[in-house]
Amino acid sequence: MASLYLTDDLADARVGARVEVTGDEARHALQVARIRPGERIAVGDGRGTLVRGAVAAAEPGVLAVDVDEVSYEPAPVPALWLAQALAKGDRDELAVQAATELGVAGVIPWAAERSVTRWEGAKVARNGERWRTIVREASKQAIRAHVPEVAPLATTAQLASLPGLVIVLEPSAEVPLTGVALDGVDRVTLVVGPEGGIAPRELDRLADAGAVLARLGHEVLRTSTAGPAALAVIAAGLGRW
Repeated sequence: MASLYLTDDLADARVGARVEVTGDEARHALQVARIRPGERIAVGDGRGTLVRGAVAAAEPGVLAVDVDEVSYEPAPVPALWLAQALAKGDRDELAVQAATELGVAGVIPWAAERSVTRWEGAKVARNGERWRTIVREASKQAIRAHVPEVAPLATTAQLASLPGLVIVLEPSAEVPLTGVALDGVDRVTLVVGPEGGIAPRELDRLADAGAVLARLGHEVLRTSTAGPAALAVIAAGLGRW
């Protein structure tokens, strides 16, 4: 399967044209992946357009591809989002990586009441950029036409005002995730708490705003696996798999 590299602009891409990958993407292709002329790769803009073709030239800082295939993939509806509570270690990052591979449209870092990890001061920008790097690299690995959006750090009050359907994953909920109706919904946001779970007053705040509390099953999953598992369940239910 062809490797995927990203570039900012494929607006003029067409069969027979030559597109270029430059900067860090080209350096990685040449120095790490060892891409050479004649190899077939994919190039995407992260917004739905993918082109494929053989590498015509591979020089320091520039990778040129002769396009023989162009495709555009519209963003699927409903858009599936993940509001992931900040978690210690790399558990939140693991969730974001797996969610990207599973087709999430966007991720929201959530400063939950019980989050041990805190983004404050310079950490807000630095960790936000870290999440953007994770979704970019995971999108390339999965050869995704759309790179997920990384939203700004959110509070519980901001989650409560999100558009569309908000589903809070809560092990004690009576409704199973498979029992939540998605008909006519343009956007679904899955909310996953931190290691200690979602605080009762946060659950009340979200439920009062119209969020649906749902459980995945009898097992209690880690914060790093709950979101990806729920995304897989919904994707299968929507016929995407």
